[in-house]
Amino acid sequence: MLREPFAEFLGTFVMMLFGNGSVAQVILSARQTKAPGSADYGSYQSSSWGWGLGVMLGVYVAGDSGGFLNPAVIFCFCLFRKLSWKRFPIYFMAQFLGTFCASGIVYANYINAINQVVGYGIRTVPPSTTATAGIFCTYPQAFLTKTSQFFSEFVASAILMLVIFALKDNSNPGAMGRTGAGQMFPLALFFLIFGLGACFGWETGYAINIVRDFGPRLMSYILGYGAGVWSSGGHYFWIPMLVPFLGCTFGALIYDLLIYTGPESPLKRPYWGFKDLAIWTRLKNGEKRRQENYEV
Repeated sequence: MLREPFAEFLGTFVMMLFGNGSVAQVILSARQTKAPGSADYGSYQSSSWGWGLGVMLGVYVAGDSGGFLNPAVIFCFCLFRKLSWKRFPIYFMAQFLGTFCASGIVYANYINAINQVVGYGIRTVPPSTTATAGIFCTYPQAFLTKTSQFFSEFVASAILMLVIFALKDNSNPGAMGRTGAGQMFPLALFFLIFGLGACFGWETGYAINIVRDFGPRLMSYILGYGAGVWSSGGHYFWIPMLVPFLGCTFGALIYDLLIYTGPESPLKRPYWGFKDLAIWTRLKNGEKRRQENYEV
């Protein structure tokens, strides 16, 4: 009964250790231009690697529960793939606790470095030039309007869900399940998260996951970063709480409307009237008609 929630807890815990850990190393080592051996301590790309690896390893850890690690993804599987809605609140809470606890571990590991960078007991949030709150949660670039903040998170979340549905589609020739390579799904997620970070991460930090942002944000507030974690960026905090659900739902809707042919999706049920719009269905029907004409 508790195995799946514990799996989600540990999966998100591992995800956040690698993700926030990579961000902490990049931010806190910024004043150190070179590491021993004349190698860089880290750059923005290091964070993309950290988050990609974190998600991949987190999914491997939480594989027994489905390894979603993201309430917006679970929401879409409940809505479009008949996953039991009973799992949603349980997984949500487990994931929140996983990210909350992991961010505390990252803080404990880097507390001396934080004190060195900004001063003992000083905790700063953007737009401060010495802000360290970005270690834990996402903050937008100062030039972004609310519309741009919303759109950036929406696009990244939609891509995330569309690709996940494609990878999980057994009728898709390139999908993990069809090729019998389901164990490669976490590796595919690594490339997906790395790509999202490299292409869409700079403006808002690509939270694309409410618990990835809210759990560490709450932890940073408790640890002394103050009310600024909620007010910074024009009260940006609500964007990563709401938009991943909207973006993921849109991405799932597009995939099911244009590609998916399985019976689980509500868009493939007769009363929706969208079944024959799917590209694969149209191609199969066209091939069937050609065969019938050939036989005649």
